[in-house]
Amino acid sequence: MKVGLYFGTFNPIHMGHIIIANHMAEYSDLDEIWMVVTPHNPFKKKSSLLDNHHRLEMVYLATQDFEKLKPCDIEFKLPQPNYTINTLVHLQEKYPNHKFSLIMGEDNLKGFHKWKNHELILEAHDIYVYPRLSEGVTETQLKDHPKIHPVNAPIMEISSTAIRKAISEHKNCKPLLAPPVWNYIDEMNFYK
Repeated sequence: MKVGLYFGTFNPIHMGHIIIANHMAEYSDLDEIWMVVTPHNPFKKKSSLLDNHHRLEMVYLATQDFEKLKPCDIEFKLPQPNYTINTLVHLQEKYPNHKFSLIMGEDNLKGFHKWKNHELILEAHDIYVYPRLSEGVTETQLKDHPKIHPVNAPIMEISSTAIRKAISEHKNCKPLLAPPVWNYIDEMNFYK
């Protein structure tokens, strides 16, 4: 089975995440997309994150109607902070019959050379890249690499940061979230 790993803090997961993940599931050769909830991204401040189990619950709520999208808490069990290479090694050991690929935005690809052991990741895993409106250029050796696959997915410029800010300012951002996710955030009084 070919599994695309879509990593994120998903704080909160929004319709942009779902649209991209579903597009990858339907329009690429990937069989499933696992939405990997990251407890602590080494590049993000931890203080603004909701607890892991709340973010995982929101991913579960957002993906429950999509057969090919699966919530994944694998990184909760790994040492912090998380590095993608460690997660990939762990998953490959746990699921030896699966072929794991990464899904990332074009903006993340531009900084990929800074990732821990990025060369090893590229040796063993394909990377599916969706377009983003972003500054800067992707290094040519990455852009033309045989393991890098640009996917003509819709450009989604919805951000979890903007959603958190909107909620804190009592703005209606319901259209940006799956209804069960919005209900969960509202019930739990998050981001206010």
